[in-house]
Amino acid sequence: MKVLAGFACTLIFMSCFMIFFSYFLKEEQHAKSIEEFLTERTNIQHMPISKNSYIYDTHGDVIAVINKDMNRHYLPFEDIPNLVTEAFIATEDQDFFVHEGIDGSAVIRAFLVNAKAQTIEEGGSTITQQVARNVFLSHEQTYHRKLKEVLYAYVLEKEYSKEKILELYINTMYFQHGLYGFETASQVYFGKSSHELSLAETAFLAAIPANPSHYDPLTNKDQTHARQEWVLEKMKHSGVISETEKQAALNEDITIKYTKQSDAYPAYTTYIEHELKQLIAREDGYIERFNNVRNNKKKTEKLHNQLNERVREVLQSGVHIETSLDPAIQKKAVTTAHTYLHQWQIEGAVVIIDHIQHDIIAVTAGKNYQKYDFHRGFQAYRQPGSTFKPLLVYGPFIDQKNASIYSTVQTDRFCKNGYCPANAGGHYVGRTTLENALAYSYNTASVRLLEETGIQTAFSYLKPFNFSQIGTDDYHYSAALGGLTHGVTPMELTKAYTVFSQGGQYIAPTGIQQVKDESGHVLYEQPALAELVWNKETNDKLRSMLYRVVERGTGQGVRTEGKRIGGKTGTTNNVRDLWFVGFTDRYTMGVWVGHDDSSPMTRIQASQPHIRLWKDIVPALD
Repeated sequence: MKVLAGFACTLIFMSCFMIFFSYFLKEEQHAKSIEEFLTERTNIQHMPISKNSYIYDTHGDVIAVINKDMNRHYLPFEDIPNLVTEAFIATEDQDFFVHEGIDGSAVIRAFLVNAKAQTIEEGGSTITQQVARNVFLSHEQTYHRKLKEVLYAYVLEKEYSKEKILELYINTMYFQHGLYGFETASQVYFGKSSHELSLAETAFLAAIPANPSHYDPLTNKDQTHARQEWVLEKMKHSGVISETEKQAALNEDITIKYTKQSDAYPAYTTYIEHELKQLIAREDGYIERFNNVRNNKKKTEKLHNQLNERVREVLQSGVHIETSLDPAIQKKAVTTAHTYLHQWQIEGAVVIIDHIQHDIIAVTAGKNYQKYDFHRGFQAYRQPGSTFKPLLVYGPFIDQKNASIYSTVQTDRFCKNGYCPANAGGHYVGRTTLENALAYSYNTASVRLLEETGIQTAFSYLKPFNFSQIGTDDYHYSAALGGLTHGVTPMELTKAYTVFSQGGQYIAPTGIQQVKDESGHVLYEQPALAELVWNKETNDKLRSMLYRVVERGTGQGVRTEGKRIGGKTGTTNNVRDLWFVGFTDRYTMGVWVGHDDSSPMTRIQASQPHIRLWKDIVPALD
């Protein structure tokens, strides 16, 4: 009796609803106002469809796919194979091109079945209704949701073409294992594009969305095959394929080649995502807004959240990020670093820049690096040691005093305001040339030069480099030897060293070249803004001095036959950090090694791991 009563009530309700809905569809004189009312209630202008974004190397090959919420390779309608659309129309909605979003007979039939079973067993939804559910609504099994689905479907049909609705449908269906859209399923389950699928493979994939867990091709392949047969029968019944084609498809073996999404260059692509955030912050005005609320913690936190949401929005829109990655050089840097860091049981990072093109072509992040782990290339702030001397001491001094590389400076013991640095190995040679003072890295000479230049004047030369953790609390004499409050990252320091190969101008190197939307329109690109750090004459002197460091000074270990190399070594107190940052005719490369906890490396100092690592990568830069 209870079942019969429920059946009657449901039938009456559904009949009344269908009569009402059919009535207002026919009322042409009121159509505009009804559409306006429904559009207001349904709000379909914003479609929350998350799409994959792609990162490309310098050759235009995809090196990473970014999907923050859903793995979806979105295809526009013109790129969807006809066989795919035909398969779903045949199985899901044969009257798709005829109805206006709702198939009344199918809905009534579903309600009768559900009322009899006292549960929702049959949907009766058109393709348009399924789009409404997939994009705007939840999948809860209630009549309330079903009613909203009908209303959304009606508005969708008024606002969009049938082709657009099919496009949305094909791209929003769920295929199990976090896969959304037919193209995504094709690439992951078969390792190829949907254009390359056979009829059998197309029907096999078309079987999954009806019940993704039940028709899971990895765990329930037999059930998927059974549904595939049903799909093929529907396609034959609709005239899409012949009996012969159906039988041939049924006889074809289906081989799953499940291909998990991979990132071959996680150290580089993680950095690119960081750089993208910086790029968006600058181009969308967030940096200026941060500066305006610098002392307001609450407003600063709110801005950070807004920036993170903006980055997420950009990535979910399906952008294409073109980068400067050189895969061969990246592989060489990663494998070489992996070998040495494991051998010496230390950590480290390598940054390689094409200073002619201002491109970051490779970066490593540490041994055994996994995507989004702590990235030592751009997140490790370390004391730079003597590698800081050319930037903070010698460059400003020569530029201010118009000094010659043969001008002399005292290397004997020196104290200033209680600060008394010592030279490595206790070597004090009296007066020596600036060239020799840098080549042999005399600390006392560096502090004297900094004093003569003036601390504030010397630090003003660092402004173009945008060292993120350097501030007024670093304005002391120990900075001449790289003694900073927080330090610099390998990325920051290597980028700064490109000034020596740019005639004294600094053009910030970048990994991102352009960020484009799905249509190929440029959304963001890096401006090549040149800032003069010091004049060309000063820069020529500095290059000559840095060449001498390698020819006869502390950097002799990196000498390589056939290459002229300039650069500077750096060692911090108790050998907590070892650096070499240098350049060839085309490339600037920085190497840092150390322990994350800053424990000493005295045991391996004589092996010169930083020198050997730098030198072993250089041949790949030919």
